[in-house]
Amino acid sequence: MAAAARLRRRLLLAVPWCWRCSPRRGGAAGPSAGQVRAAFLRFFEERHGHRRLPSAPVRPRGDPRLLFVNAGMNQFKPIFLGTVHPRSELAQHRRVVNSQKCVRAGGKHNDLDDVGRDTYHHTFFEMLGNWSFGDYFKEEACSMAWELLTEVYEIPRDRLYVTYFGGDASLGLSADEECRDVWLRLGVPASHVLPFPLKDNFWEMGDTGPCGPCTEIHYDHVGGGRNAAALVNQGNPDVVEIWNLVFMQYSREVEGNLLPLPQHHVDTGMGLERLVTVLQNKRSNYDTDLFTPILDAIHKGCRAPRYQGLVGDADVGRVNMAYRVVADHVRTLCVCITDGIYPGFTGAELVLRRILRRAVRFCSEVLQAPPGLLASLVPTVVELSWGTPWLTLLLILGQIKDIINDNEAAFLSSLERGRRIIERTVQQMEPSTNFPAEVAWSLYGSLGFPLDLIDLMLEEKGISLDSAAFNELALEDAKRKAGGLQAGQPGNTNTHLDVHSLAWLQRSNVPATDDSPKYAYRLGQHGQYGDPCQATILMLYRDQSLHKEVGAGQRCGVILDRTNFYAEQGGQDSDQGYMIRLGQQDVLFPVESVRLCGGYVIHEVTAVEALRAGDQVQLFVDEAQRLACMTNHTATHLLNFALRRVLGDSTEQRGSHVTAERLRFDFDTKGHVTVEQLQQVEQVVQDLIQKNEVVHMAEVPLTQARRVQGLRAVDEGYPDPVRIVSLGVPVENVLTCDSEAAMQTSVELCCGTHLLQTGSVEDLAIISERQLVKGISRVIAVTGGQAKEAREVGQCLATEVDSVSLRMKQRITSIPEMQNLSKEVGQLTKVVANAAMPQWQRKELQTILKALQRTANTAVKKLELQQAEKAAQILLAKYSNQPIIIDTVPADSLSILMKVVNQLCDKSPGTSVLLLSPQASGEVLCACQVSKNCVPTFSAADWAVAVCTQMEGKAGGSPIVAKGSGNARGMQGALTTALEFAQSKL
Repeated sequence: MAAAARLRRRLLLAVPWCWRCSPRRGGAAGPSAGQVRAAFLRFFEERHGHRRLPSAPVRPRGDPRLLFVNAGMNQFKPIFLGTVHPRSELAQHRRVVNSQKCVRAGGKHNDLDDVGRDTYHHTFFEMLGNWSFGDYFKEEACSMAWELLTEVYEIPRDRLYVTYFGGDASLGLSADEECRDVWLRLGVPASHVLPFPLKDNFWEMGDTGPCGPCTEIHYDHVGGGRNAAALVNQGNPDVVEIWNLVFMQYSREVEGNLLPLPQHHVDTGMGLERLVTVLQNKRSNYDTDLFTPILDAIHKGCRAPRYQGLVGDADVGRVNMAYRVVADHVRTLCVCITDGIYPGFTGAELVLRRILRRAVRFCSEVLQAPPGLLASLVPTVVELSWGTPWLTLLLILGQIKDIINDNEAAFLSSLERGRRIIERTVQQMEPSTNFPAEVAWSLYGSLGFPLDLIDLMLEEKGISLDSAAFNELALEDAKRKAGGLQAGQPGNTNTHLDVHSLAWLQRSNVPATDDSPKYAYRLGQHGQYGDPCQATILMLYRDQSLHKEVGAGQRCGVILDRTNFYAEQGGQDSDQGYMIRLGQQDVLFPVESVRLCGGYVIHEVTAVEALRAGDQVQLFVDEAQRLACMTNHTATHLLNFALRRVLGDSTEQRGSHVTAERLRFDFDTKGHVTVEQLQQVEQVVQDLIQKNEVVHMAEVPLTQARRVQGLRAVDEGYPDPVRIVSLGVPVENVLTCDSEAAMQTSVELCCGTHLLQTGSVEDLAIISERQLVKGISRVIAVTGGQAKEAREVGQCLATEVDSVSLRMKQRITSIPEMQNLSKEVGQLTKVVANAAMPQWQRKELQTILKALQRTANTAVKKLELQQAEKAAQILLAKYSNQPIIIDTVPADSLSILMKVVNQLCDKSPGTSVLLLSPQASGEVLCACQVSKNCVPTFSAADWAVAVCTQMEGKAGGSPIVAKGSGNARGMQGALTTALEFAQSKL
């Protein structure tokens, strides 16, 4: 009967594997990781009606608080927070299952420094998860989890322990007895159902926001009938957590108190790597088929012994740690690069850079591998990706390898430079002192040295780092860089509706704001856009609570029944403007910013007079600011199309930001964009502007939009229906079956505001282009009058450069004149670098100026040498074959004076020379050189110091050559001192 039941289960799930978890190690290999993942997804999708969703990219969408997606729930945060747009696809979800790519490195959840030290920490991992959004709760969630683990995966029940929240008196929270009773009803022995405090069994998204008790399922690797309850949550590697089920039923308020959520949600997460370890009867994640092929490939490519799974003191030379670090980090690199995160210098890119360098260091220093090992592992990772949520990395295998190789080469040179810095610093240190934190910080920040590398290199020399001072520097740096939002701290509290206020509005049937008037603009007779909009105040929002009235002088959020203001979204800045109360034309209520939250548009206003719900108001958008944003947004679409036309269809947008002043656009690129390509891009845009194409806009069902050829990928972040913007081709033509119209023009999903015709852009100039990180470039462009002005600036600077070039070609014999020309080139170089001008022209002028600077420097050196030779000839004739030459000569600079000394000593090797040169400013220059035959008895540095001290000046140099300066008042005495000092040494 049991066999029949098992067969029915297999047929139902269609997973071709006999799931069995042996109580002893060394048994059957167990199911593959792919089979484990497939069984999880099918179980929830087919047996329990969940919708299977693809993994989100590891680069977070629209969440400045996160460096990486670090949990399965990240993409669902708008649902938990109540800010999801009610018409979006995301808002329709009730039961969801997926396997999410996650990276935990940097930020609050950071496992980077632990990776390699044990056998279970990772920077990249897959999180298997199922969610309920206001659907099922504790009973069903626990029942499904128990069924999957014990009946499908057939994990022995006696090896499983469950924990629940034991309550917290300080918060007034009682124990989660509801959860405890669910487990007991499922047949879990009371001795295996364990209460734990807040820190273990209460999950919080951040300092504020949704939170709730959780229940964890732990697995005992040893088994054998023992009771391992005492080892749960004790950090024992034999008893590990495998699944966490979070019950979101509270909201943590700013004051710290907890309020019940309007809707209850379930968020579960189970690490695939740990689950596979259990089902394949292993004790280490690295012994599973997720890692063993990578470890084998590492062994083939290095000169280290084979991986043995050793940790701690048993891992002599940290060889096994190095294997784990490299295997983990190469997976992270592959997935991040595939999702558009490249090693760089800020944010997630900086973290990835450190991950790559940490891997390179272990390859080079510990595994003794030749350069290129890390990149050689990419095909193995790709091969393991078949059937995974991250298969797309196959498409850019070559690009991943190139990025890794380029960064490795750069770091290996830095590694050598860092060694020299450490060596020099150690030599200069006093005995029994800590290594200076400032030097360590420069290695860490400037050269990208992982902190554990610095510690290791210092440990080898028996020196410790001043950790307290280092941490203080890190804290100061973090404070300096903190420009964006902090975790758990939403933006302006007057425009960010809290979850309870949102729930009250929806429960009270307060209609979402009709913001369609923001699109109801027309081109007026005098080129103006838009008309005023009349609306009614529905509610006021201040200090995270809703109000019917707000007094004069207070800042608040105003929720209207309709609006023509554009809320910040889609990379476009919000509108600004003002509102007036009907019948009260002389009182303006300035609208400073606008945000969309859960379908409600909130206008941030300073109430000049009292505002009340029910007031009738008239809205006036700042037309100049709106028109400038519209112009730049339409220009952004033109630019996107032009870049793809010039650089290739594989060029993908990576981000954009549209303001009234300019537009910013980030995109993939295989290298620096050339001058010719920049010119071609601008020309394509100019052609589209001159054609004065009609800008077609229409809302269409999301399912139809997905069928448009050439349209970049769409996701659940767009509300349904979606808005399509097409340049020159009507939207209905783009939607026609088999239409290729979208391939020939710009067609994009966009919620922004746009011009009605492309001719209104007038002009576009790209004023900046640079690589943010390898593989991603950023351009900044201006339009209309600003573009015209940029071109005028470019022409003026080009004329100045031409003028300098002509003067440089003339025969100049005066050193001061050539020096002035060289300075002019330097100043012009700075102006060109900082001016708002076409980038292609900037690059051209910079190339010319660089050549002019070299020419000027060479000419100055040549003239100085000619002047020095003349002065040297005169002095040689005056002091023929004498052992000492001490005199004064005219010289325009210390450089020339030094050249005169060098010429004399070259032509009379046995002579020691000291020359002074009085300047018009009252300063006296000093230069000297001692014959090598007189060293070490006679030192040039001591000679110059003695002479310049006589002139109340300073000097320095080597035993052979020295220079300095002093005051003209002491020059005669200095000449006497120079002769006496020389005679005393000879």
